[in-house]
Amino acid sequence: MVSKKMKELVKNNSVIREMFEEGKRLAQKYGKENVYDFSLGNPSIPVPEKVNQTIIEILKNEDSLQVHGYMNNAGFEDVREKIAENINKKFNTNFSKENIIMCVGAASGINIILKSILDPADEVIAFAPYFMEYKNYINSYDGNLIEISPNTKDFQPKLDEFEKKITPKTKAIIINTPNNPTGVIYSEKTIKEICRILEKKQKEYSHEIFIISDEPYREIAYDNNVVPYITKYYNNTFVVYSYSKTLSIPGERIGYVVIPTQMEDSKNIITAVTIANRVIGCVNAPSLMQRLLLNCSNEKVDITTYDENRKLLYNELTKYGFECVKPQGAFYLFLKSPIEDDLEFCKKAKEYNILFVPGSSFSCKGYVRISYCVSNDMIKRALPSFKKLAENYMM
Repeated sequence: MVSKKMKELVKNNSVIREMFEEGKRLAQKYGKENVYDFSLGNPSIPVPEKVNQTIIEILKNEDSLQVHGYMNNAGFEDVREKIAENINKKFNTNFSKENIIMCVGAASGINIILKSILDPADEVIAFAPYFMEYKNYINSYDGNLIEISPNTKDFQPKLDEFEKKITPKTKAIIINTPNNPTGVIYSEKTIKEICRILEKKQKEYSHEIFIISDEPYREIAYDNNVVPYITKYYNNTFVVYSYSKTLSIPGERIGYVVIPTQMEDSKNIITAVTIANRVIGCVNAPSLMQRLLLNCSNEKVDITTYDENRKLLYNELTKYGFECVKPQGAFYLFLKSPIEDDLEFCKKAKEYNILFVPGSSFSCKGYVRISYCVSNDMIKRALPSFKKLAENYMM
């Protein structure tokens, strides 16, 4: 018998994955070249060549027991030290290997943090629109997700509502910038105000309120936009980073968590998060991918293609009459539906073989997410269908 929690998860299976399967079905029916699947955030830029060559060199030259064996649950010490050095150079911080815990991608990083800090009925705040799995992660540890309604003017967080919804049960907030699904980067002014509010509430309630900064898209920022590094503004911050998008290796599941020494009770929290790595079943991050990072943690894909896709889609879709905020980072465009029912709009788009994800999946009805980590050629082929879709609504 399936558990009650899993029954609910099965019932609410990811819309993104359903759209992905629908794309495969339509491709079989109409031909792959005639289906325009913008549903999945699967990187389309090739892995940097140095990554592939480094993996080959590791397998040729390193001790196979070290490459494929167990290590400390926090990860290899030399890898963690290297990552700390890189962060310090980029952001003028002062981390060491003790502040870094290797994890199985950003999703696992968030889970080991929540496992370590949540007690039943604790609350975690998220700013809508947000990545849909946050709610599932929080519920897995008997916490409650508290939503802040979306600010559809510019998709910066509604800070007045945020301050009102912090309660004595608030244990953490999740920040995702550059944001999935909007592509918006939270400004330094926004970050500073969030931190000011949290400092005030920590004093009021006499307990820590953590920021969990989910940062898989940090390196994908356009037009010289700067993504604030939040530990510089607030001590009780976890940073969760993934190489999935930076190196185009989402299937390899490698990332890390930063826990600053300045965090309240940091020593015990570092220990708890390390143990959580083991007890949730991951044990440790993939050993080969950790060895890779010794030489490739500063590598990154060339985001020129994403930028070209961003400009092309934004310029053409707005020309057709669609509305959206121009993305500043990540590889998503959050389009306002011409009708209130975003699910119905997605259904209509499928008639033109266009697939994207309803905004209601991100707790923001009336919008759709278009993932432009696809080939530039596919976007060009899709534009006539987008134009017909717009004409359908007399735009």
